[in-house]
Amino acid sequence: MHHLMNFNWWAILVATLVQFFLGALWYSFLFAKPWMALTGHTKGDKPTGIVFAMSSSFIGGLILSFILDHVIYWSGANTIHRGGFVGFICWLGFMAAPLFAETNYEKRPYKLFAINSGYWLVSMLISGMILAVWR
Repeated sequence: MHHLMNFNWWAILVATLVQFFLGALWYSFLFAKPWMALTGHTKGDKPTGIVFAMSSSFIGGLILSFILDHVIYWSGANTIHRGGFVGFICWLGFMAAPLFAETNYEKRPYKLFAINSGYWLVSMLISGMILAVWR
């Protein structure tokens, strides 16, 4: 438990909020049309379970930020560049690789893989930078 005292809980919360709001921007404005087309959604659909989905997104982001902060702490990353690199490595190994395999198994379009993994790349880079610098 002693190592938990070495974390900046505000930085973890901010990284979580960045992921949450980036996701809203990413899937609502930046890539809304192609994402909707690729996932079978249509404009004007009334989302069901949106509160649960948004809550799970926030909680998932909180867990991700907490774990990423552990990796950053253990790696000794303390600059924006090193934090971004740790975020990139974690994205590559824990996000992109499994998402790519999942895309192939589910025979989903690679454009959907690019949209989804692109979101996680940007999220992990920014979160890694925040968590490394804000100690």
